[in-house]
Amino acid sequence: MNLLDTIMNAGGGAVVQNMSKSLGLGESQTQSALGQLLPAVARAMGNNGSSGDGLGALLGALGRGNHQQYLENPQLLEQADTVNDGNNILGHLFGSKEVSRNVASRASANTGIGADILKKMLPMVASVAMGALSQKATGAGMVGTQTQAQPSGLSGLASFLDFDGDGSIADDLLGIAAKKFFS
Repeated sequence: MNLLDTIMNAGGGAVVQNMSKSLGLGESQTQSALGQLLPAVARAMGNNGSSGDGLGALLGALGRGNHQQYLENPQLLEQADTVNDGNNILGHLFGSKEVSRNVASRASANTGIGADILKKMLPMVASVAMGALSQKATGAGMVGTQTQAQPSGLSGLASFLDFDGDGSIADDLLGIAAKKFFS
C-alpha cells in the first residue's frame, strides 16, 4: 500500500473525514487536494532521505515524533499543536514558506480549491504523511529505539513513496509533472 492509500484508508477514512470537516470541504474535494499536495510532500521526503545522513535524520524524526497519532486519532488534526508540528515538518522539508505557498497555489490551480484552504491543509498533510511513514518504518523495523538508518531503510522508504507500485518513484513524479504541464 502506498502513502496516499495509507492516508486515505486510515481509520476507515477518518483522516479524510476530519480534514473535510475542519476545512469545510467535501470528501471528494479533500481526496483531490490530498492527491495534489501529497506528492510534493513525498518528493521532499524522498529528497531528504536520498543521502545517508538525510535518511538517518528522517528515520530518527520518525522514531521520535509520535506521528502515528495523527492516523490513529484524526481528530488531532484540528489542534494547534498538530498544525505547529505540520508547519515544522514543512519547514524542514521545503526550507521556506514560499515553497509551501507555491505548492498550495499549484494544487489550487489543479483542483479549483482556494489556495488559502490548501495552505491550511498542507500542515495536516505533512503531519499525516509523517504518521504514515512512521507507521510503515516502525512495522518494517526501520525505526525503533535506534535512530540510525538500516540498510533496507532507503529502499523501504522509496517503495512506500511509489504511488503506482512499479518500484520507481521517478515515473510517479514525472507523471505528476506531465499532468501539471500537459493537461
